[in-house]
This record gives sequence, structure tokens and C-alpha cells, in this order.
Amino acid sequence: MASFPSIPSPLPLLSLFLLLSIPPVAPIQHQWPLQRVPVVLPQVTEDRPAPHFQADARLDVTSPCDPECHKKALPPSYWDLRSILSYETLHSNGRLTETAVGIYGYTARPQTTPALPSRRKRQIFGHDGRFSIVGQDFLLNYPFSAAVKLSTGCSGTLVGDRHVLTAAHCVHDGKNYVKGAQKLRVGFLKPKHRDSPNPASATNASNAHPSPPDKMKFQWIRAKRTHVPKGWIKGNANDIGMDYDYALLELKKAHKRRHMKLGVSPPAKQLPGRRVQFSGYDNDRPGQLVYRFCRAGEETPDLLYQHCDAQPGASGSGIYARMWDRRRRRWERKVIGVFSGHQWVDRDGASQEFNVAVRVTPLKYAQICYWIKGNYVDCREG
Repeated sequence: MASFPSIPSPLPLLSLFLLLSIPPVAPIQHQWPLQRVPVVLPQVTEDRPAPHFQADARLDVTSPCDPECHKKALPPSYWDLRSILSYETLHSNGRLTETAVGIYGYTARPQTTPALPSRRKRQIFGHDGRFSIVGQDFLLNYPFSAAVKLSTGCSGTLVGDRHVLTAAHCVHDGKNYVKGAQKLRVGFLKPKHRDSPNPASATNASNAHPSPPDKMKFQWIRAKRTHVPKGWIKGNANDIGMDYDYALLELKKAHKRRHMKLGVSPPAKQLPGRRVQFSGYDNDRPGQLVYRFCRAGEETPDLLYQHCDAQPGASGSGIYARMWDRRRRRWERKVIGVFSGHQWVDRDGASQEFNVAVRVTPLKYAQICYWIKGNYVDCREG
């Protein structure tokens, strides 16, 4: 190859905490891979006509391309990748720019095609395996505190002091930016306190009529910039479009919470228990953060299919895993994908259903990391 430049849960919360906290027994088997990633650098930025913000936000994605279709597709050429990884930036004042990129240090590699397992056809697969996270001790602490809600109805994950990773379809439908994208806000769950001008009277009132514990509300921060890859916009959620259903939001101010690190997605067989996990704001549980984990299914170079129970609103959540970091000699959670949502695929006039996530490949890692860091030097190790 050429090389180019809360509902009742079957498990108590204590069990859930132990599941999240206790590392696997054999750390040698589950380590973040050591690899050098390519460089994706912006080259030329030009102004584009201001968008009209006429599209409705999409919480589900329709695509004519199923897993077999993705696996049969020819890998994009170097020049295709330069076009796909070029990106638009929507600014909070309505200005829209497009940036062309250069790719360096990238060598295309042949991909193996794993066998296809049987499919299931529901958003909830049998018993509902989701857990509503309740209690400030959980909601305000990592990793659950890194999950946020978008004003367009989706979820997202903190991946920097001012940055949120989400799905592209949460802000752009493939043709137009959605309503509310210009004034996009990101919501953080916080304890809900009643305002009172008199602390003494407030204390007496609370003793007489204690408020329900752990009442939470969203505190909102406006987005300053939104980056969307042209692979999503040009693909329009079909063919290669689904592979690039991710976007990065830059907030107007720092959120002061611990964020998750970004990581290159390893093969599913290298994940502990072959499991993935994520937290988001499913629409059927308003105001609640919902956590789930499940076994990863089939995969393509850019997509990961799984049977995690989820409902609209969870799309945009960061898929993450916890493995041993050999460089830092500690356990690290890293975001390795973006939950694109419950995908309907039209095949021979019939609709088939999948839960699909966009994998963070080395090239996507290089691009997203540059958006966060503003330089490539800090983005060479995935």
C-alpha cells in the first residue's frame, strides 16, 4: 500500500457501582493498544453561505446500507479521505466556514470481515437492561458526570474542558442544520435548590416540609462552535455518511467537570468481556440519566453494531471502555465511539433494525483531537 503525507432495576446501585469500579481480573488481556496515529491538519478555510436552520432534529437515522453493504464497499482513497475529513464549522453568530484538510502519515490497511451473527429487531432486546442513575453521589461523579444533554434532544459526552462529542445528525440532517443549531445549548445535571431570601425561614420550611431528595435540574451552556465532517454532509446518512456521524461542540465557557479521554477504537474482541457501555438521556425517561452496557456484535472498519437497549435521545452518547493504560500504568476510561442510534435499514422493501455506533478510527481520532487541542503534537498517540 502506498503511504501518504429510575425504574426498578434487577441490580441494586451498589452492584452497579462495583461493576464500574472493579477492574478486570487479568489486566494483561485488556490493555489500550499502543499506536501512532496519522496527522489531519487544516489547510484552507473559506466562508460559506449562512445556513437556514430549517431541518428538524433527527433522533433516529435511516440508511439503505446495512452491515454487509458497508463491508463490501471499497475503502476510500487518499483523496476521498481528504474530502470526507474536510469539515464545516458553524459559529454561534451564524457564520459558516468550510475547511480543507491534509492527511499525513496514513497508510491504508486491508480490513478483515468477521462473520455476521444473527440480528435482533428491537430497540429494547427482551428484558430492559437499562439503569436509571439516581442520587447525587452517582450523577455528580465521574464517569456519569461526563454525560450531557443537547438542547436539540440528543446526548453527548465531555471530551475536553470546553468540548462535547456527539452525533452529527443531532445538529445537521445531512442537507441542512437543524432548528436550534445556531443557539445550541448543552445541559449539565445539577442539584435543584429552592431560592429563598431568608436562610432561617428556608431552614424552618425545609424542616416542616422537606423537599424530595436528589432533585436535579439542567444548567445550560451555549455552544460557541460546532464542527461537522463533510463525510456526513456529503454522504447524507447513506453509504459512507453513516461512518461519519459525529460532531464536536466547543462551549463558550469551561464546564469545570472531569472529562473523558478520547481513544482509538480497538477491535471488539479486545474489549473486556467484549462489552461496550454508555450513558445518555433516553426520551422515555425524562430528566433521568440512563446507563447501559452490552456485548458488542459485528463491526466494520467504521461502525460497531450492538444490542444495547436504548431509546431516542440517547443518540450522541459516547461509547466507552475501561482498560489498562501501559504508558500511565493505570486504568483509563476512553471514548471509542459515538452512539448513532437505532438505525432502520431498508432492504428489499422491508425494514430491518440495528443499534449502531460510529467507531473512533485513527483518522477520526486525529481530526477530533486536533479540534480539541488545536495542534497535532498532542494527538499522535491514540
